[in-house]
This record gives sequence, structure tokens and C-alpha cells, in this order.
Amino acid sequence: MIFEELALPGLFRVAPEPHADERGFFARTHCEETFTARGLVGRFAQSSVSFNHRRGTVRGMHFSRAPHAETKLVRCTAGAIHDAVIDLRPDSPTYRRTAAVTLSAANRHALYIPAGLAHGFQTLSDDAEILYMIDLFFVASAADGVRWDDPAFALTWPEPVSVISDRDRAFPDWAGR
Repeated sequence: MIFEELALPGLFRVAPEPHADERGFFARTHCEETFTARGLVGRFAQSSVSFNHRRGTVRGMHFSRAPHAETKLVRCTAGAIHDAVIDLRPDSPTYRRTAAVTLSAANRHALYIPAGLAHGFQTLSDDAEILYMIDLFFVASAADGVRWDDPAFALTWPEPVSVISDRDRAFPDWAGR
């Protein structure tokens, strides 16, 4: 696996290193030992999948409050997404800054998202499917979010928003907290 640290501390793009032959290829996409050797969370308690019918769908920006803040490894297994994160760690040198990458079934990249970052995505194709590996068990009372269009973060979405849940639309702006 190839780890590329992105603009926010602890945020990594993880690319597989395929071993190819006449059958196709084989590639490791996660190894607890490799992740922990880099000082990253390597053990995940849950896996979840998000399926999205329509291009332009936005999900996010979600996070869980401490002590239930989650680390995630996110991969797009069908279609493509614009994956965005916001650094909400008050002690971070990149507090309130954002980063985004394209994840797709074609590029097979994953995004390692450390605890303390809000996460969301917009689908760039119909029938996009996203696999989440999450280090902690979900605690509903700790689940929170900020608006996908909050001017405090100035996230840029590549497509017009076609679908967004009422819950995501109702999150407060960061200034209102």
C-alpha cells in the first residue's frame, strides 16, 4: 500500500499496489500491522456501506463528538465520489481547513480520516457505493454534523446538489455553535 499524507495532519490517501499477472491483479487494501506501524489506527470495529442512486447526492458533513470520535477508512467500490473533510480539531495547526479527493472504483484509492475531522462526499456518478471501515462502535448520541454549505469552510462541490437529506440540510453553521 502507498500512503500519501494530504493537507491535513493524519489524513492519508491510501493506494493499493497491485500484483498483476494473466488473471488480473491482487492488492492489499488494509493491513492492521502496516497501519499501526505508521502510527495509524489499524483495527476497525465496524464496516458500513452507503449506496447512492443519483449523481450529485451529498452526504455530510458528519462527525462524532469525543469520546466517541471515529477514525474511518473510506473507499468507493462502485462509481465515483468527491470526498471532503474538515479539520475540527481545535488544537490542530489546520483547524477549520478542508481537503478533498476523488475516490472511485477505477482508482481504488481509500481515504484514511482520523478522529476529529468532519467527513462528507458528493457522488460523481449514479449508483455510487462507498465502503466505510470505522474504528469505534457507533454511538447515536455523539453523532453530529455541520452544514455541507457552511460559509465558514467554503467547501466547493463539483456538481449541483441533486439529493441531500433533511438531517444534513438542518445541521447548524459552525458559527452558530
